Amino acid sequence: MPLQNRVTPFGEFEATSARGTLMGNRGILHDDQQRLGRARWKHKHWVACALSFKGRKRPLMAPHAYTELFFCDEAVSLAAGHRPCSECRKANYERFVTAWRKANGDLDGRTPRAGEIDTVLHKDRLTPERRKATSESALGLLPPGTFIALPDEPSSAWLVGEGAIQAWSHAGYGEVRITSGTEMVTCLTPASTVRALAAGYRPALHPTARVIR
Repeated sequence: MPLQNRVTPFGEFEATSARGTLMGNRGILHDDQQRLGRARWKHKHWVACALSFKGRKRPLMAPHAYTELFFCDEAVSLAAGHRPCSECRKANYERFVTAWRKANGDLDGRTPRAGEIDTVLHKDRLTPERRKATSESALGLLPPGTFIALPDEPSSAWLVGEGAIQAWSHAGYGEVRITSGTEMVTCLTPASTVRALAAGYRPALHPTARVIR
């Protein structure tokens, strides 16, 4: 039976047999029976990791170990509020920090550290009520790699591309729609990450993504 550890662009945790291309970490969220509690994070350092790294092996949702979360691809992980891991995805992390710094500025005249980026991200991804933060925007103002929801389809997530959007599912991407860019949409990706995408960061995408070149 699938575990409830697949993450959507809305930041929700679901059970599905579809395999992810990245793993995530937000701390220990499960009990000894692999059941999730009410908590959806235990620290601010939400990372997206490679599925394999230096031959390390670990059982899923082991007692007293962090809860392994999985994402369809990196664009989903960014929408859910994660950033690249600085250890197992060092090159991605460095590219992300370069774009994030360009878009969001230095901290006291220096490159921000991972924990400092996480502090900004934590404010961007959550409301004061500890729910997922979203914003409204004209679609044409959002860079490729952003995730959105449409006003008439609020429970469906769409990947923004170049003049088009593509429907997301845990198994990958499907329907493509051509857009004018004037539509008002709900942006699911945190604001500082959207700015990093606009500054040139390109997330690793599922092979079925067709709207970003």
